[in-house]
Amino acid sequence: MKYVNLGRSGLKVSRIALGCMSFGVEARAWRLDEQASRPIIRRAMELGINLFDTADMYGGGESEIVLGRAVKELTRRDEIVIATKLFYRVRPDVNGRGLSRKAVLAAVDASLRRLGTEYIDVYQIHRWDPDTPIEETLEALHDVVKMGKVRYLGASSMFAWQLCKAQHMAIHRGLTKFISVQPHYNLLNREEEREMLPMCRSEGIGVLPWSPLARGLLARPWRAPSASDRPRYDRTAEMLYVPTAAADERVITALGEVAEALGLSRAKVALAWLLSRPGVTGPIVGVTKVEHIEDAVQALDLTLTGAESAQLEAPYVPHATSFYQEVPGRQQDR
Repeated sequence: MKYVNLGRSGLKVSRIALGCMSFGVEARAWRLDEQASRPIIRRAMELGINLFDTADMYGGGESEIVLGRAVKELTRRDEIVIATKLFYRVRPDVNGRGLSRKAVLAAVDASLRRLGTEYIDVYQIHRWDPDTPIEETLEALHDVVKMGKVRYLGASSMFAWQLCKAQHMAIHRGLTKFISVQPHYNLLNREEEREMLPMCRSEGIGVLPWSPLARGLLARPWRAPSASDRPRYDRTAEMLYVPTAAADERVITALGEVAEALGLSRAKVALAWLLSRPGVTGPIVGVTKVEHIEDAVQALDLTLTGAESAQLEAPYVPHATSFYQEVPGRQQDR
C-alpha cells in the first residue's frame, strides 16, 4: 500500500479508501449485511487500507454501526482513519437534516454513538446547505474539533466557489479549515478538472473522488448487465449518466480497448487512470466482493502511458453539474 498526506495536513491515508455505503446490519436491496461485510473490511485492512469512509445516512446509520464494530474487533482504533459525513435527513423533524449548529452538534454525537468511538478522524459535510449561513456551520464544526470529538474537517460535492468561500471564511474568522473534498470524478465525469481540482492543488486540499467506477459502468462492457442489484434501486446513477449515454459509450469502448491490450480488467485500468490525475489523493472504492477491493489495490502498481491515457480521455464530452444543487425532498443515494 502507498500512503500520502491528506491535503496539507499531517494525516497520512492510504491511496485507496474503502467506501462503506454498501454495508449494513441487515441485507437490503443491494446492500450487504454485517456478516457479509466483515470479510471485505478485514481484507481491506490486510491490504493496508487505513481510510474508511461512511456517512450518517448510509443505511439509516447502519453503515456506521457495522464499521465501528469491525474496527473494534479487527484492529486498534488509532491505526484506522474513520471518515463520516452529515447533511442528509436522519430524522423526520425540520431540524433532522442540514448544517445548522443544532444539526451539527446532534449529528456528531449520533455518529460517535453508532461508530462506538470517542472521535472521528475526518468529519465531512455531505453537501452545501443553502439554508444555513456557512459561518454558522464552520463555527459549529470548529467547536466539535476543539471538543476533541473530531480531528479534521472535510467537504464533499459542491462548486469550487463554495469551497473557496468556506476556506476564506475559516481563515478570516480563525476557524478550522477543510483539509479534503470528495468530488464526483471518474472517466465518465471529468467536470471537476475545470475548477475544483486546480483549486485543490493550489490550496493544498486533498481530493477523494467518489464513484470512481461510475456506478460500475467502467467495470463492464457497454450495456452489459450488472452483477449487482444496485442499478434497479439507484436513481442517482440514472441522473448522472443517462443524459450523456452516447458519449459515455465511446469512453467505455476506449476503456475496453486499452484494458484488452494490457490484458487487465477495465476496473483496474479506470482506477489507474484516476490515481494518476494531478491532485488526486485516492479514490473511495465501494465494493460488495473481496476480489473487488483486491483489484482496486492492484491498480496502484499500474502506470499508463501517455498514449493510453489520451485514448481513454479523447471521447469525453462535457456533463451537467446540476447534481451539486440540493433538490428539496430528495434523499441522494451517495
